[in-house]
Amino acid sequence: MAKKNELPALIASLVVTLALLGGGAWWLKGSLLSDSNNSNGSNTATLQNNGGGSNRPSSSGDIVGADGSRGRSVLAEAEITGAKQDGMDALADGNYDEAATAFEASLQEKKNDPETRIYLNNATIGNDRAYTVAMIVPAGSSESAAEELMRGAAQAQTDINEAGGVGGRSLKILLINDDDDSDTAVEIANELVDDPDVLGVVGHYSSGTSLAASEVYEAGGLPMISPTSTAVGLSTAGDYIFRTVPSDRLAAATLSRYTLNDLNKTQAVVFYTSESAYSQSVKSEFTTELLSNGGQVVVDFDVSQPGFNAEEALAEAAENGADVLMLALNTATIDIANDVIAANGQMLPMLGGDSLYNPKILDVSRGEALGLTVAVPWHILSHVGTPFVTESRDLWGGDVNWRTATAYDAVLTLATGIDTEQSRDGVAEALAATGLTIDGATDPIKFLPTGDRNQPSQLVEVVPGTRSGTGFDYEPVR
Repeated sequence: MAKKNELPALIASLVVTLALLGGGAWWLKGSLLSDSNNSNGSNTATLQNNGGGSNRPSSSGDIVGADGSRGRSVLAEAEITGAKQDGMDALADGNYDEAATAFEASLQEKKNDPETRIYLNNATIGNDRAYTVAMIVPAGSSESAAEELMRGAAQAQTDINEAGGVGGRSLKILLINDDDDSDTAVEIANELVDDPDVLGVVGHYSSGTSLAASEVYEAGGLPMISPTSTAVGLSTAGDYIFRTVPSDRLAAATLSRYTLNDLNKTQAVVFYTSESAYSQSVKSEFTTELLSNGGQVVVDFDVSQPGFNAEEALAEAAENGADVLMLALNTATIDIANDVIAANGQMLPMLGGDSLYNPKILDVSRGEALGLTVAVPWHILSHVGTPFVTESRDLWGGDVNWRTATAYDAVLTLATGIDTEQSRDGVAEALAATGLTIDGATDPIKFLPTGDRNQPSQLVEVVPGTRSGTGFDYEPVR
């Protein structure tokens, strides 16, 4: 297999010439509530035992029973229905019909639980021969993100299996939690590489965990497709590494052009955290794009440094002539992002990477976040009436966001590769083939030679609205 090249000139050309194809999307109200209602505003999970007295599996790479048959949920904050627990217990005992009946009953009680639907699909397969892929979710660090990703996987698995499967065989999904922790991700990756039944992996969540695990997958020859990791470093991770989300280079180019051409601003202050590969990637790419097009970053602040103070940082930025604010922060620093937004007080126009597309921004910053413009891969309002959106609303009882769409595309992409060749090498070669185009959730899936998705980013902004329940929404920039 030929080694991938980054082809920066090609990418730059595509950024300039391609029209925006998609955008950031929405999340279900249930996800918003589960994220904002965590105790003390933390994402740290607490176990809730239910009827079967199950305990959440530890964050290890143990893949035994990851099809739902270990009798435990990967979602720590999930209010597991009695029917769901009955289903997992039956699945553990090999009583597939009984398990399927219980999971169907659970979905009647809680239809927007994607884990239950995946386990229902797995129970329906039973002992029949199936192709297996693994999905890694950050359940311990961000349960709402884990559910958003699983909704996409569950919808794709349902569509594939109801259409006859992959070459006549159903698709089974293993669900594994890595807590969005790099060490845990590496441990899981090693176990998955050693399991010959697993033909591909959907994951990981953040760029840091994906970069760490990608070394293992590349060395072990196991295809990995991340639906959410955007750091440019993943572009050179190897021949088995792909993603169904555009890289930070494309998002930065879109934000840079918007800054210079629409906002008519040239002097940026950037907030980032050196503890995140994603955050550093967004900062670096935005700085480069802005400089190459006539602007500059006049000052930047690492929010992970001891004693960081948002008000003092913004005062220093003003002294340096900053006229636009860029939040290159990650999910783990979303509270700090809200602090910066509050300290800014609508003084400077605000930009952000895709991690700023977050329910906590709307729920906490509210009116102070008005006008915040974020670059994301997909937005539901750009695709109203499409089969994917119609089906997702029917399945989950609400709107989905970009993470659900890109996770759907990741599972669909692996299934396409497996349909071409039922081996790990064959899957990777099929996905790297020149001219490959897959009909995705709403847009074609095409890969650059780097394994990056060939699709530009969409700009969305915070506006008054009713869809989120906070009084504010993200909508495409008009």
